[in-house]
Amino acid sequence: MLLLVVDTSGKQGFVALVRAEDDSEDDVQLIESTPLAGGTFSAQLVPQIAGLLGKHGFGKSSIDAFIVVSGPGSFTGLRVGLAAIKALAEILHKPIVPVSLLEVVALAAGSPGKVLSAIDAGRGEVYVGEYEVRGNDSQRVTEQILSRNEFGAWARGANVATPDPALVQIANEADAAGVSITIPDARMIARLGRRKLTAGETVAPDQLEANYIRRSDAEIFAKPSF
Repeated sequence: MLLLVVDTSGKQGFVALVRAEDDSEDDVQLIESTPLAGGTFSAQLVPQIAGLLGKHGFGKSSIDAFIVVSGPGSFTGLRVGLAAIKALAEILHKPIVPVSLLEVVALAAGSPGKVLSAIDAGRGEVYVGEYEVRGNDSQRVTEQILSRNEFGAWARGANVATPDPALVQIANEADAAGVSITIPDARMIARLGRRKLTAGETVAPDQLEANYIRRSDAEIFAKPSF
């Protein structure tokens, strides 16, 4: 099974090819991951996908499923990434698996029970997810955006997973168990996406939506209508 993995949620992104063996429900083999420079996703994404496929002797029809980070993150980056995957999936009639970065972070902690995952959101804010983790499975309780002060209060006494050292420090100062993990990469995202694919947690192109969490500036500063 050939999986195409795309993440355009942050300042930098990537597109990757991953092979998942039929007899393995969890492990995946990374064929290659190609970085995408922030600010140029719209120009780079489709050519990089074509180049990556061609380099390894595949055509677009070789793709069995798409795994895409649906958020949280950049409004522009997510729109570009999801639009490209929607178009390809519709043409090829292949399933899409949306993945939350917060869920990837929560599972990477390797801690059972309640886990708070945290990602820096800029502007002095933090994307925070609360998950119930059981082995390789997780159940989302909530995802939200908090100020750093709110995050410190909310994290008190909890198990916190984050790739950001500053957020680990905030968690530890709040008497939480801060666990520093590596920044989610293609293989981590693909492993979760493969499990969701096996469980049938896929969407059609017209159902794929970005999980922004934060409202856009246009929504925040819009004048109320009366």
